[in-house]
Amino acid sequence: MKTYLQKGTSVSIPAPKAISSGDLVVAGVLAGVAGHDATVGAPVEVHLEGVYRLGKVSAQAWTVGQAIYVTPVSGLCTNAPAAGAVFLGAAIEAAANPSGTGVVRLNGAAPAAVFA
Repeated sequence: MKTYLQKGTSVSIPAPKAISSGDLVVAGVLAGVAGHDATVGAPVEVHLEGVYRLGKVSAQAWTVGQAIYVTPVSGLCTNAPAAGAVFLGAAIEAAANPSGTGVVRLNGAAPAAVFA
């Protein structure tokens, strides 16, 4: 197919801020995990699929299969969608309240719209 470019499990985009490998990267409705460090504006490979242990809002308990969002300002995952939050994927392990991390299967695609 002449228009096909790549599978899309990861994409290279300009880093919206200074990024460390493993950080959540949010650019508009695109959200994923950085594959390497990058300075602002430098290309960063963002992984859009896979299962990752990510930082979460500590004061939340998660259940398996629960929808997980990322808040661009804090960079933390949350099960409570709020204005500006971007759908990220689903929890694949229960997470206690309190706990600093949770396990998320990334959605692999940009959502239809940002939760408002």
